[in-house]
Amino acid sequence: MNKQKVLLGMSGGVDSSVSAILLIEQGYEVIGAFMKNWSGSVCGPRSTDEEQVGEEFKECGWKEERRDAARVAAKLGIPFVTFDFEEEYRRDVVESMFREFEAGRTPNPDVMCNKYIKFDRFMKEADRLKCDFVATGHYARSIDGMLYTGLDTNKDQSYFLWAMNPEVVSRVLFPIGEMEKSEVRKKAKEHGLEVADKKDSTGICFVGEVDMRTFLQERLPKNPGNVVTVDGEVIGTHEGLAFYTFGQRQGLGIGGGTPYYVVEKRVETNELVVSSNYHPALFKKSLTASQLNWFEKPTAPYACLARIRYRQTSQECTITSLSDDQIEVTFHEPQRAVTPGQSIVLYAGEKVLGGGIIE
Repeated sequence: MNKQKVLLGMSGGVDSSVSAILLIEQGYEVIGAFMKNWSGSVCGPRSTDEEQVGEEFKECGWKEERRDAARVAAKLGIPFVTFDFEEEYRRDVVESMFREFEAGRTPNPDVMCNKYIKFDRFMKEADRLKCDFVATGHYARSIDGMLYTGLDTNKDQSYFLWAMNPEVVSRVLFPIGEMEKSEVRKKAKEHGLEVADKKDSTGICFVGEVDMRTFLQERLPKNPGNVVTVDGEVIGTHEGLAFYTFGQRQGLGIGGGTPYYVVEKRVETNELVVSSNYHPALFKKSLTASQLNWFEKPTAPYACLARIRYRQTSQECTITSLSDDQIEVTFHEPQRAVTPGQSIVLYAGEKVLGGGIIE
């Protein structure tokens, strides 16, 4: 009897490594695959000092991550391949990210990476290799063609997966979706994997732990302007609206006294508006989102749950208006720092209904 074949994305971390173990135990034929999406070379972000780009951002460490993934594959006795998606990643994720920041919004590159790379470009490679499924080390679940949250509420990554093509969900496996992180590490230790205690990756997806403002300034010119309070008082200057996000407190360059938080970007006057932590301007009870993607499309009005940032506790809300390209959502409680460019993800219990980009 022929085994079903799975193309598994292996990042070199513990989650995807344990995913390989589980898939083998479940009787699948597994091919491990590393995605090279960013090398940090001088052909990266166009900069006034191109040599600095290669030096400054090469620490994404793709070679080390690939080595760790290859070692796990070898230990488990599965084939291992490498795909170079750097051109697509730069075009569809990084360039889009720069455009969004330049327009005054705050995008989520992890969402775009999942949409265009992991569950599109990677799926095409699975088809080429005649694989029945693709798998990743995400903390999420795919059940009967629907996307669900991961059972580990502290690690659930469904928030980053809302934009994936609904048609591919039935062909996606999330082997660790029903495990706690502690169980994953324990499983890795039981199998003698060197990555068992490896630190979780953070920062920009595939780029690594770089300071976002520094990264953006390699491409986007500084455009200083005034920092003003909601009452119109000028209290400082900023380096450019693109380098700040809603709700931000650190890095505003405003000394002493009351802590201030970003509540608005006035592109037409190049002003960064700030308020105290408790000012009503920092909170909104409703929002509009576009670029919608549905796994199960509701009809308005519809009471459900939502998140507007990763690891946020699910918030009760009502979809008050819904069209093909736009949604309006009203929350039961005002939400802090509703950020244009970020994602709103909607849930019915543990089931992911869909999501969109906040306007």
